[in-house]
Amino acid sequence: MPACISIQIVTSRNLNEQRTKITFRGSISSRSIRKFTGSGTRPNAAIIQAEISESFEKYLEIFDVFYGDDIEVSSETIRGKARVRALLANFLVPLHLMAEVGGLSISIRETAIPGDVADETHSAWTVELVGVSSRTCTLSWCTLRKRNELRVVYELHYDQQQSGAPLTFDDLSFNAATPATRFRGPS
Repeated sequence: MPACISIQIVTSRNLNEQRTKITFRGSISSRSIRKFTGSGTRPNAAIIQAEISESFEKYLEIFDVFYGDDIEVSSETIRGKARVRALLANFLVPLHLMAEVGGLSISIRETAIPGDVADETHSAWTVELVGVSSRTCTLSWCTLRKRNELRVVYELHYDQQQSGAPLTFDDLSFNAATPATRFRGPS
């Protein structure tokens, strides 16, 4: 059955508020499962290879393939695949829109942290957000994942840090002329 996620994005500038309700429908296909697991790809490599400016759905596919139904995320103790997936979508959709439409540049880096416990991985993550204004906000954190066979069943984010002030609407470019020059129609 396809998943349905409704997200309301609110942007405000100079007391003018714009509300957009977006509904996404999608499901994980067996082709997607083979694409990731058949090639020996691991979740971190798949996350690094995906491009948020092109699609947020790729990240949701990665989540669907690699995470178990009984996943627990303990930064805020959220249990269950549907709840974690909705939280992930709430994070990814605005990033995707800001990258695709607003010109936000996003880079993701991951470094494995050596460990000695079977079915457990640690990694350090850095996400760099660069606005069209050249202002930068860098977020970093560490992740602990526990697996039951191939599926992640527990994830903990710790040591979160932020460098640089949060980006604002002024750091993005929602100029109506920009998308028209970037996306050309048939001639």
